[in-house]
Amino acid sequence: MSSAEAAGVPEGTSSTGRPPSDGSARDRIRDAAVLRFARSGFGASVRTIAADAGVSPALVIHHFGSKDALHRACDDFVLRWIMGSKRQNMGKATNGQLLQVMAEIDEYAPLLGYSVRSLQAGGDVARAFVQHMIDDAQVYTREAVADGIAKPSVDEDARVRYLVLSALGTMLLSLTLDPPEDPEDFRAAVSNFMADQYLPMIELFTQGFLTSRRMLDDYLLYVGDPPGASPGQGDADHEHVPETTSEEP
Repeated sequence: MSSAEAAGVPEGTSSTGRPPSDGSARDRIRDAAVLRFARSGFGASVRTIAADAGVSPALVIHHFGSKDALHRACDDFVLRWIMGSKRQNMGKATNGQLLQVMAEIDEYAPLLGYSVRSLQAGGDVARAFVQHMIDDAQVYTREAVADGIAKPSVDEDARVRYLVLSALGTMLLSLTLDPPEDPEDFRAAVSNFMADQYLPMIELFTQGFLTSRRMLDDYLLYVGDPPGASPGQGDADHEHVPETTSEEP
């Protein structure tokens, strides 16, 4: 087993966490569909996707059966890519390789575009996509805590849900208020979004915001054990974790 596989990342995964492709017609169609959906939304036709992939519409249906099935395959691919990128980049960013991560930002443009289109679609599409993101984030966040990269939480599931919803909401609102001149140019959108958001995001993640945990302690006294915490965990945190400074939130 390779080191990548041992870490839960498939062999052949790129430095951006992108799952490997075997170069088959099925994978080429799926990759073309991810890009087309990201650029044009889920109303893009099978004919357009087939043209992007350099195949016939009949071959698309042969491999996937329907456009809905193709959409589900794209969801699965994008979600695996997000999970792989988070696993790789949390380790990189905390081990002195932040510049490398930032240099590869453009490679994530399809992820940004596809995620935004999923949210804009609303309904079952958006709910299913967001829930899958939350489920995956629970896995790699627990790995980050176990590896000493991230601090533990009194309610890990609630924290993960908040972080995912906050990130997606920030991204969607930013692109809604300041859309790219070319709606299909998500590389420019990624660059503009990260230029505006990366500094405050990193600062909040690494330094925190408040200089004291008194607000959290007061809340834990009010609610008792948070949902998802083991019995007495909230009280234990209140009794044994000292107030922190801005240098160690």
